[in-house]
Amino acid sequence: MGIIEPPTSTTALAPAVAGVAPADGKTSAQRRLENAFTITNADLQPKSIVASGGGLFFAQNMMYRHNVMVFDRDGTLVAKISDKVDLAAFGVAGGVTAQGAPVEAAFTPDGATVYVSNYKMYGPGYHPVADDNCNRGTWDDSFVYKINTKTFTIDTVIKTGAVPKFLAVTPDASKLLVSNWCGFDVSVIDTATETQIARIDVGRHPRGIAITTDSRVAYVAVMGEAKIVKIDLNTNTVVGRVADSGATPRHLVLSPDNHFLYVSNNKQNTVRKIDLKIGAQVGIAHTGTETRSMALADDGESLYVVNYQDGTVSKVRTSDMKILQTEPTGVHPVGITYDPATRQVWVANYTGSLRVFVDR
Repeated sequence: MGIIEPPTSTTALAPAVAGVAPADGKTSAQRRLENAFTITNADLQPKSIVASGGGLFFAQNMMYRHNVMVFDRDGTLVAKISDKVDLAAFGVAGGVTAQGAPVEAAFTPDGATVYVSNYKMYGPGYHPVADDNCNRGTWDDSFVYKINTKTFTIDTVIKTGAVPKFLAVTPDASKLLVSNWCGFDVSVIDTATETQIARIDVGRHPRGIAITTDSRVAYVAVMGEAKIVKIDLNTNTVVGRVADSGATPRHLVLSPDNHFLYVSNNKQNTVRKIDLKIGAQVGIAHTGTETRSMALADDGESLYVVNYQDGTVSKVRTSDMKILQTEPTGVHPVGITYDPATRQVWVANYTGSLRVFVDR
């Protein structure tokens, strides 16, 4: 059984927000984060947490728990999806029964489908020895699972490269992009045929991906080479680089108008704001030690950033990159997501919990 703990602060809060938050005439930057509740569960050790936009939150629990856990806005456990699959049943030649290691998730725009990347596969014939320090090599390829968000079943598996991490669906839902950490490349998957149509070499240890609203351009953070590449999604080729990426760029978020690119620089403990029109950095926030994932409020006025070593989340005003708040989250926050309807901010703590805030 999981446990939902009440707020630890003395501020009186309403129960977890299950419905649409009322209009209050404020921008996100004018609100404040308030601790709502914490979820703990023996099967929970999340690498990421991602909101569907329709009231579901998917926590990916890697090889430590071999599952994906699904919660609703009240923090109630809705489903636990095993990462064990019969690859032969999905048409994989020579397929065996294997386990995965769920890392990240990306929803289709309608929320009906979620794609989950698997860091490694575990089973006969697999040699899951690749790690975060990998060089180019003959590592095992892995798979992305396509999961139905109504039945919570794995509908199909799609082969990718070695150690797939971050993934993103184009706004027009036609393509899925997957960054292959040990493959040094990005898989482009046609969602209609559920097949890989391109493999784009980008360099050492790619991770974060951000896609423009017109589905034409993707930006990919290449952590191991301190660069961000620009990919043309019509030709599936690298067409340029983004200036001022900083060292160890990890996660990328685009502003709603595609004007600004926000970059978390993991070892520099910063978040950069890059103006894509002029190709230069125009702001920076020093949020905390080892900045990891970010989430952007729906109005684009606030960024929520987790700081892994500090055990905190920072709220940053995007207009001037001023830090508005820093709040404790628990040990080793690594993932974060924002639910516009309720203004909930969910934080995944790698040590085994989810901390939920409400921006009021």
